[in-house]
Amino acid sequence: MTAMTKMKPAPTVNGLPVDEIRALIGEVQADPGTGMTHWKVASSWQGGARSRAQVESYSIGGKAVARRFSLDIDEPIELGGSDSAANPQEYLLAALNACMTVGFTALCALNDITLDKLEITTEGSIDLRGFFGLDASVSPGYGSLQSTFRVKGSASEAKFREIFAAMLATSPNVHNITRPVALRPVLMVE
Repeated sequence: MTAMTKMKPAPTVNGLPVDEIRALIGEVQADPGTGMTHWKVASSWQGGARSRAQVESYSIGGKAVARRFSLDIDEPIELGGSDSAANPQEYLLAALNACMTVGFTALCALNDITLDKLEITTEGSIDLRGFFGLDASVSPGYGSLQSTFRVKGSASEAKFREIFAAMLATSPNVHNITRPVALRPVLMVE
């Protein structure tokens, strides 16, 4: 038997590399600068109601990490689009759900809880009178969102509730949606 065949694969729980996550947590705890991340998305109009968002990289601990992704965005036909892709609201809700999924799954993995099922549905209503500027008293965005989690796995209901509370307290996108975030828009006319 060679040294290569004696090596055990790194343990994963719910498909996540638990030892690597614990190591990163330890690094950030020892040196908070290693946990500083920076995110950037550049969007360009593609005609009509369509746009394309490009991801080129992000940084962690001051080091750039290349990533190449594009996301196409459109509106439904009823809202002036061509219905070729999800709209901004669907991406917003999907981003919230994805962030909560990662957080919940990782917290379960770090607590050695295996998941059989995790589904999150988030929904809310927007009154187009606010978007169209027809009534200044009507908000152009959501008044509230409702997220429903369905989970099945190796933990008790009490433990899942503990994980749920911890995820809500630490999720970046739960924070970003539930608290004001400073936005500094700048217009550059060419």
